[in-house]
Amino acid sequence: MTAPSRADAAQTRAGSGAELVLRLLVAAALAVDAVVHLRLADAMQLAAPGGIGGGTLFRLQAVAAIVVGLWLLVRGSRWAYLAAALVLASVLAAVLLYSYVDVPPVGPIPRMYDPLWGTTKLVSTVVEGLGAVLAVIGAVITRRRGR
Repeated sequence: MTAPSRADAAQTRAGSGAELVLRLLVAAALAVDAVVHLRLADAMQLAAPGGIGGGTLFRLQAVAAIVVGLWLLVRGSRWAYLAAALVLASVLAAVLLYSYVDVPPVGPIPRMYDPLWGTTKLVSTVVEGLGAVLAVIGAVITRRRGR
């Protein structure tokens, strides 16, 4: 085995710096997701009889984003990136679904149709979509790094 060259060491430092920026961007997208969901939770707490309420779902989404964001910041592992991609893609899918389809209540999940696009919804949707894409890129990069 040979020692890594200076060029290899410099490339590793540059790669780890870029990965750190990527990790911070994905964590920031998760933070935006959490803040938006926590701010809107009270307004979404409409529950059908026996349901859990949209506000509860929003709070659970915020907790998931916070936990995964912290995991990503601390570990930066492929699994943390994949979890971030899952959290961000799921909220992106939900906001698009409930914006364009009037889904009736499903079990304990209430009807949450909201066709209006305000600034907060638009910005958070764009951030969540970009964050999901960046999280997938992070998972690919960390997979290659692990080889």
